[in-house]
Order: sequence, then C-alpha cells, then structure tokens
Amino acid sequence: MIAPQNVYWHRELPPVEADLVAEHTVEADSVRVPGTIAHRDELWAGCRRDLFEKVDARLGQEIVRLGGTCAHVLDERVEEKRDPVNNEAWLHGRFTYMLYR
Repeated sequence: MIAPQNVYWHRELPPVEADLVAEHTVEADSVRVPGTIAHRDELWAGCRRDLFEKVDARLGQEIVRLGGTCAHVLDERVEEKRDPVNNEAWLHGRFTYMLYR
C-alpha cells in the first residue's frame, strides 16, 4: 500500500478539497562535510539529499503539530554555510509553505 502524499513541492498541487489554513516557514541544516575541494560535487549532492530529507520530515511533523492534512511548499532559499575554524561546510534551507486542512 502506498502512503498518501502530504507534502507537495512547488508545481505539485494539493487536493482540490483541501482548505487553506495559513502560511508558515521551516528551516533546516544539512549534515556538515569537510570544506575541501576534493569530491566537492559528491559532498554537495549528499548535503542536498540530507537537507531535503530533513525538510520532508520536518514538514510532516509541522503538519501534525498544526492540525493540518498537507503542506504545499511555495518557496525555498538554500544557501551554503561555512565554518572556517573547523573547515566544514553545509547547506541551510528556509522553506515557506501553505498549510492545508
């Protein structure tokens, strides 16, 4: 059995019968990786995957916490963060979504 979808990204539309509740924002950080040039593309791809897995989980938690049935992600801002002291880098995302009931 396939679990029903409860997070809709950008052009994906939530069910027609869903009612708007309110707009909200969540933020998340990916895992930190070494701030090196070696294997850079692979490291960033892993960070991106990790960030979006965390956002999906976080949105699921927020839907339940706020009493909704689904969320539609309207906007995302993903930026690179660095810690030069520890020579680490990661992605930080801020996602605006509409909660539906």
